[in-house]
Amino acid sequence: MAGRRRKRIHFSKIYTFSCGRSSFKEDHSQIGGPGFSRVVFCNEPDSPEAVLLNYGNNYVSTTKYTVATFIPKSLFEQFRRVANVYFLVAGCLAFTPLAPYTAISAIAPLLFVIGVSMVKEAVEDWRRQKQDIEVNNRKVKVHGGDGNFQHTEWKHLRVGDIVRVEKDEFFPADLLLLSSSYDDAICYVETTNLDGETNLKLKQALEVTSGLHDESSFQNFRATIRCEDPNANLYSFVGTMDYNEMAYPLSPQQILLRDSKLRNTDYIYGLVIFTGHDTKVIQNSTDPPSKRSNIERKMDKIVYFLFSSLALIATIGSIFFGIWTSKDFRNGNMKRWYLRPGDATVYFDPKRAPLAAILHFLTALMLYGYFIPISLYVSIEIVKVLQSIFINQDLNMYYEEADKPAHARTSNLNEELGQVDTILSDKTGTLTCNSMEFIKCSIAGTAYGRGITEVEKAMARRKGSPRLEGSSDESNVEVEVIGSKPPIKGFNFKDERIMNGQWVNEEHADVIQMFFRVLAICHTAIPEVYEETGNVSYEAESPDEAAFVIAARELGFEFYRRTQTSISLHEFDPVSGAKVEQSYKILNVLEFSSSRKRMSVIVQNEEGQLLLLCKGADSVMFESLGKNGREFEDKTRDHINEYADAGLRTLVLAYRVLEEEGYRAFSKEFAEAKSSVSADRDALVDEVASKIENHLILLGATAVEDKLQKGVPECIDKLAQAGIKIWVLTGDKMETAINIGFACSLLRQGMKQIIVALETPDIKALEKQGDKVAIAKASKESVTRQINEGITQISSSIGRSSAFALIIDGKSLTFALEDNVKSRFLELAISCASVICCRSSPKQKALVTRLVKEGIGKTTLAIGDGANDVGMLQESDIGVGISGVEGMQAVMSSDIAIAQFRYLERLLLVHGHWCYRRIASMVCYFFYKNITFGFTLFLFEVYASFSGQAAYNDWYMSFYNVFFTSLPVLAMGVFDQDVSARFCLRFPLLYQEGIQNALFSWRRIITWMLNGVYGAVIIFLFTTHAFQYQAFREGGQVVGMEILGTMMYTSVVWTVNCQMALAVSYFTWIQHMFIWGSIGLWYLFLLAYGAMSPTISATAYKVFIEACAPAPSYWLLTLFVVICTLIPYFTYATVAMRFFPMYHQMIQWIRLEGHYKDPEYCQMVRSRSLRPCTVGFTARAEEKAKQIKEKVLHKT
Repeated sequence: MAGRRRKRIHFSKIYTFSCGRSSFKEDHSQIGGPGFSRVVFCNEPDSPEAVLLNYGNNYVSTTKYTVATFIPKSLFEQFRRVANVYFLVAGCLAFTPLAPYTAISAIAPLLFVIGVSMVKEAVEDWRRQKQDIEVNNRKVKVHGGDGNFQHTEWKHLRVGDIVRVEKDEFFPADLLLLSSSYDDAICYVETTNLDGETNLKLKQALEVTSGLHDESSFQNFRATIRCEDPNANLYSFVGTMDYNEMAYPLSPQQILLRDSKLRNTDYIYGLVIFTGHDTKVIQNSTDPPSKRSNIERKMDKIVYFLFSSLALIATIGSIFFGIWTSKDFRNGNMKRWYLRPGDATVYFDPKRAPLAAILHFLTALMLYGYFIPISLYVSIEIVKVLQSIFINQDLNMYYEEADKPAHARTSNLNEELGQVDTILSDKTGTLTCNSMEFIKCSIAGTAYGRGITEVEKAMARRKGSPRLEGSSDESNVEVEVIGSKPPIKGFNFKDERIMNGQWVNEEHADVIQMFFRVLAICHTAIPEVYEETGNVSYEAESPDEAAFVIAARELGFEFYRRTQTSISLHEFDPVSGAKVEQSYKILNVLEFSSSRKRMSVIVQNEEGQLLLLCKGADSVMFESLGKNGREFEDKTRDHINEYADAGLRTLVLAYRVLEEEGYRAFSKEFAEAKSSVSADRDALVDEVASKIENHLILLGATAVEDKLQKGVPECIDKLAQAGIKIWVLTGDKMETAINIGFACSLLRQGMKQIIVALETPDIKALEKQGDKVAIAKASKESVTRQINEGITQISSSIGRSSAFALIIDGKSLTFALEDNVKSRFLELAISCASVICCRSSPKQKALVTRLVKEGIGKTTLAIGDGANDVGMLQESDIGVGISGVEGMQAVMSSDIAIAQFRYLERLLLVHGHWCYRRIASMVCYFFYKNITFGFTLFLFEVYASFSGQAAYNDWYMSFYNVFFTSLPVLAMGVFDQDVSARFCLRFPLLYQEGIQNALFSWRRIITWMLNGVYGAVIIFLFTTHAFQYQAFREGGQVVGMEILGTMMYTSVVWTVNCQMALAVSYFTWIQHMFIWGSIGLWYLFLLAYGAMSPTISATAYKVFIEACAPAPSYWLLTLFVVICTLIPYFTYATVAMRFFPMYHQMIQWIRLEGHYKDPEYCQMVRSRSLRPCTVGFTARAEEKAKQIKEKVLHKT
């Protein structure tokens, strides 16, 4: 990067994993056995031995189909739908004499619908294919065997190849690190694509290959690798390398995984171990869980219901047909002589009436198939894809700062966004920014830092304090500091007592100096120096660590260089008042881990003094203090509690002076532990490290703020008004989580908190005894008792306006999720307005999500940003990933990705509501129009003695669902809006229609079906009775079946399309074009089809131009029938709007009347909410107003 310089660093003595040579123990004894049989011949991919092993190439395919499998697999996918199977069977039967229509007219719609679905599948798979082509055609330098490296495409790599990967390039396969641009063969790796973590991982090659730096040095390099077989474990690797007749053990520290990126290292050389689908990242690639929306599942039930209805009416019709047929010829008398029953075929033979009835049943099943909308599924798929495009293109959900738009990664769940009952949210990085700022600290028992956090502001509001800032003096200082230099990312500390070198005047200046040194030295950050300006920036493993080194720099202890064995600072010298360079020799880095909860470095200063500098969680650090190191313990504990109350993340800093003899003993023991390759290696290392991390001297504590994201309180308030319950699942301390809850309005003053925790004296006493069985039993009993007490407390407050919040810690949650307790826990939780689960593990997050999803039976949405949220996202009905700073693992596992939590408001209240309404209305209309059409066929069947004669021309029936009624319903599914986005956000209670499933209830579905039945009856009765006896043509001829069928069909097309016009709330020119265009298309079809030869057009031959069009009665009857069929719907909609309005109708009314700016009318609408708003600042304001009102009433 231009303007920067970086020194090569030797980390052999910094990072503890490189200490000593590994020895063979336990794990490596399995080499050559089952699961450990892979052999790699280094630099010899073409050797006979390597060819015989027949390892796969490096070509990776993520597509669902291949050219050979596309047709059979996609057909299988299509015919998994029972409706398509039905139409296929009906199409096959159409080739028999049983068919009431021609075979081609029956098969054509099915072929069209399946063809469209297959084209959609092909397009989606082609997109995946293009991504595969791009990845497989990336270039990497590969050793050609003659000491030269040439660019080769990834897909051509073979096991045994040696590759050279440059800085910021991805690794093309799973590689064994041989050497790097650093002399001791270390490199930095970013594993964001694997585990979602943005912090850099350090890898190091074996010492024996670390000298391979020149390309020519690989010409004669030969080695044999024996290792584990391909598997999905990202964090383990067992193998050996045979080189120069010596065997060297291999560990995960030498493995570079495909899709990781090389960072902060100029180049590395690596040996290809696993290729293609054998690589660990591909082995970990599993299909996400199949998620289907509630509407789609209900739609299946409706289809089954219609199948049952179809079979029922076919059975009834066949019974009547059999009875009437049997009466046609009795005792030599022919009842219906005009049918010539004496010469009838088996299909109408009175002597074989039962057989004729059975055959008629098959005919009826085909004829009544129009009750089932053949294009329903493919139409919904098309609509959902278009809806997803609108979500992706919404500029109001585009995060310009990071250039990240919303991304609907699946279109299957669009309508579920409008039915969310419960949101389960992560905290860090989701509600907060995960961008840490150093804001306060406690040093030598004195609190420093005058900044005000968002939580403190919320607490001040909660207590009714009018002053949210510090004193006037402090405010002046703040203005002065801000005016002197621009804000610094990661540093929001303000305190004149220790800034600008003023710390030298403090009582404990020596402690403050050591405190700053620990901040500047105890880390793994890498400095990057701009040569032009001399400014230093840092690349750290975590935002916390970056904030610490930035704070040290700003307070006068600038870390600017790291070398092979040392770290250099520019320190403020209290004697001279100037900055001087100080160098510290690094002896060991004891890395942070979740079990240790601390990190230490052992350094030697320029005076030869050995120092252990340590930082970690207060729970472990206070236990490690020596007797002479507890001088400031009580005050520091108090400050840590205050910081936690303010929503800050804290770490304790301490140090220890080491004796040289004691350090030598530790170094020897530690090297042996690190060299071990046994299964308990990490435990051995932790044990040795803990021996030296004791007798510490307390310096103080840091406090960094993870600020709330912009708009979080407002978003939560809107979601709460919408009736959505919000749970927070976090790994933070209870105090921190509670105060973040207050800051984002999930908690408020006056809300009763039910806290379930295991910090009782009895439990602590048992923990000291160490009896695990007794601890578990007592803990479970305690949790059960607390849950039952909470339920009792809530039950006793029924009828009052009290709101409750449930707060439970991770230990208690373990027992609350057990089978015989979880139902009571869920009962308590859903009775509370807010639920906060603290200290939750990733597994607990997933289990809680599963419990809520299965327990309440309503739509759940999980939202998170980190790899630890993946289980939660996949367990929920909808997983929303935040594309923040925690990597992309959550996004890759999500259904929808957004950049900020606040965009959830628009995603649910606008797009969710629209998508739910559109899909629900669309499905109801689909069944309505098909029942209208299908029932006219049934009525004509009754009219024709169940003869199996279709009322319409074959192609009329085939094109009904494909051309004449399909486009308007697509337009409704994509464009319809009951209210605008502005009103969706202004009146969040509108969202409750989706939570209550008001638009897709069985009552609404059946109402639409009955509307279809009514329309069919009116159309059939009016058309048949209008033309039954009257002359239709000038010559006095009455109508024939072809004219009657055309008249009925015209009425159906007009009726269902005009019904669509009445149902639509928001017209665009596209909807006008599709609705009236579909009607116009019917007439154009009549002209074109009727002009064809009678052998093709059959009964439609010139029926329109010669018979229907010239007759005024045709046009008048069409108008009359359409009006009569639509009057009941129009009347019902008018009465409902006037006397029983739904939420959207109330909002439409006040918008139309211009009352949407009138607070009284708006409050009237909001008061109709079925779910009271109990969280958010709206609820807080309402509660405060209620209290004031009660006080006034009490006084009067």
